[in-house]
Amino acid sequence: MTEVLLTTPLHDLHLEAGAKMVPFAGYDMPVQYKLGVKKEHLHTREQAGLFDVSHMGQLRLKGVDAAAFLETLVPVDIIDLPVGNQRYAFFTNAQGGIMDDLMVANLGDHLFVVVNAACKTQDIAHLQHHLPQGVELEVIEDRALLALQGPKAVNVLQRLQPAVAEMIFMDVGQYSLLGVDCLISRSGYTGEDGYEISVPAEHAKALAQALLAEEEVEWIGLGARDSLRLECGLCLYGHDLDETTSPVEASLLWGIQKVRRSGEARAGGFPGADIILTQIETKQVARKRVGLVGETKAPVREGCELFDADGQRIGNVTSGTAGPSAGKPVSMGYVSADLATVGTQVFAEVRGKMLPMTIEKMPFVPQRYFRG
Repeated sequence: MTEVLLTTPLHDLHLEAGAKMVPFAGYDMPVQYKLGVKKEHLHTREQAGLFDVSHMGQLRLKGVDAAAFLETLVPVDIIDLPVGNQRYAFFTNAQGGIMDDLMVANLGDHLFVVVNAACKTQDIAHLQHHLPQGVELEVIEDRALLALQGPKAVNVLQRLQPAVAEMIFMDVGQYSLLGVDCLISRSGYTGEDGYEISVPAEHAKALAQALLAEEEVEWIGLGARDSLRLECGLCLYGHDLDETTSPVEASLLWGIQKVRRSGEARAGGFPGADIILTQIETKQVARKRVGLVGETKAPVREGCELFDADGQRIGNVTSGTAGPSAGKPVSMGYVSADLATVGTQVFAEVRGKMLPMTIEKMPFVPQRYFRG
């Protein structure tokens, strides 16, 4: 039986632009356009790329206890998140694994939450299962989500709304674009400066067309989105993160604020807290997420196994790309914790050959978020 794929409000525009469409998280999504993945990647690094990310889940949590409730499901400081800011977070399970990663914005009268498309149904069920009285979960079905990314994104968007130029990285607020009320954050998942725009579905096409009419802007598909985020050391859920991987193993300690750690005011109280907080204190985990740079020209893709110089298996690659901006093959993966040090040489098995790689610090290219 053929799977019936969902479509985003911009589906017709992708077809008109000659996109190559693929099934992704239950949606018919553009993986690339006529430019091709490499040129789309480089265009985003140099100009401005427009991404349709409407397949992501958009949610609202309402109620005076919404932040306190969300803190029971994530090891992140939500209560002290200032109005007009957003923060990276992740749901954890009882084993200390990551169920999904997400973005949480404080809009004053509610929290706006964006979850991954592939985890959307599970995340909504997880929130609903734990929802206390007085907190309301609203699943937003009538809005699209666009990401405008790259060094020229600010030039483009301020032509439609000058106030967005005043925003800094992780700011979020309501702004009018083409006379339509949109929720805009200065953020994204490419490592570049840029914006994510939640727009009413019936106005999404007009907004996308207005942005594409600007000379700096090109459509960018899922292929380049993947290589862009990987070069900047950003994880993709279901590949670099999963339910068996703890935030400590995943090198996401920066996402667990001090107030949620042992001995602090709001320590623990989230699923798997005992395991995760013990790992933080003892620094004891079996494996760690690391960056890997190839010493040959061959890209090392997801699924390749990693070995030490003696031929012992020490880990695996979870994401890999040719590295269009880095100028060399870059990957990320997990290796035994005792080997997870910068400069260590490992070997990836690619089609029966052992290719040398070096563990290097991420990001592989500088992140260029606008911090003011």
